[in-house]
Amino acid sequence: MGKGRKMEEKKQVYFDHGSTSWPKAPGVAEAMAELLQKGAFNINRGSYEGAYEVEEVVLKTRDQLARLFGAQDSRNVIFTPGITYSLNYFIKGFLKPGDHVLVSGLEHNAVMRPLKQMEGKGVAWDVVRTEEDGTVRPESVEDAINSHTKAVIMLHASNVCGTVLPIREIGEICRRRHLYFAVDTAQSAGTIPVDMEGSGIDFLAFTGHKGLLGPQGIGGFLISEELDRSMSPYIAGGTGSQSDSLEMPESLPDKYESGTLNLPGIIGLHAALSYIEETGIESVHRRKMELTRYFLERVLEYPDLRIVGKQGIQDRTAVVSLDFLKRDNAIAAFELEQEYGIMTRVGLHCAPMAHRTLGTFPQGTVRFAFGMENQEEEIDRCLEGIRMILARK
Repeated sequence: MGKGRKMEEKKQVYFDHGSTSWPKAPGVAEAMAELLQKGAFNINRGSYEGAYEVEEVVLKTRDQLARLFGAQDSRNVIFTPGITYSLNYFIKGFLKPGDHVLVSGLEHNAVMRPLKQMEGKGVAWDVVRTEEDGTVRPESVEDAINSHTKAVIMLHASNVCGTVLPIREIGEICRRRHLYFAVDTAQSAGTIPVDMEGSGIDFLAFTGHKGLLGPQGIGGFLISEELDRSMSPYIAGGTGSQSDSLEMPESLPDKYESGTLNLPGIIGLHAALSYIEETGIESVHRRKMELTRYFLERVLEYPDLRIVGKQGIQDRTAVVSLDFLKRDNAIAAFELEQEYGIMTRVGLHCAPMAHRTLGTFPQGTVRFAFGMENQEEEIDRCLEGIRMILARK
């Protein structure tokens, strides 16, 4: 009984925002509940006022995403169940036998597993030289291009070490060399400004539940007009439009939005995007980096601990991975949670290639990812826990 009461009283500290944001933005849960309670009508199907009202919010959400990512037309915003689906749409809907693709050495399995599948169908890929701190130099991308290269697929920021890649410079190379550029913004959207047009991005994949502070199960992609003409819909089915034809519509967004959309997820994302617009991405990023600096400066003083990737806050997000050099990382993460209430993520983070690049395979790391709601006193508590764990024999 006494132990149970102690566990109940232990304050939980959430440092796993790289996995999903929590708490969600104010108003997200209420907006989703209102839809489900007052009229979860289907758009593009129902010919009545309630359905049209829901459709209006969906259109507003497309507009918000187009503004956020610097796209010219909200028709080019496509909703999917998540960023993994989005990346599969590009990899399997665009690439063909004989094509060659370049990736960074930090990619998530959301890119590498579908690429590995496509390898069996004649698609080749190479890894651009990536430094041990996660740095990718634009010239390394240019050096790796060959006559069969059709696209570059890269994450904007690493989910393992937080390193931010120079997508604007890489996008310029892709434009000059007539390559399509696909960017995974899972760890940057909502935190670091992304300008699709200005960065030469043809395919921008996003998720709603991380930096965008929305619910799980909603994501999507934005696509350039040129790429759209060369890409086929990976999934086909009903769209509520051109129902007289057995062919998929060619118009956007219907071309890529088969089946019933996750309307509660879109409504929740709309509320989250409204909050981000009101708060400002610059304010969000500034607060997260204040916390990251506070954490890094103190962790640098600890022996037997390796900071994976960049040591400072330049060109990085609020994701920090630590390698406990004389203690099993999984045990350290378990002790932090059980004894201090610190919630982290330990392991390979669905990115084994990144860990090979960073020199942390197969042991993985303990990852700390901060959100703007976290506080310095929570970091102090975490640091004390790390100090105590490192002191154990």
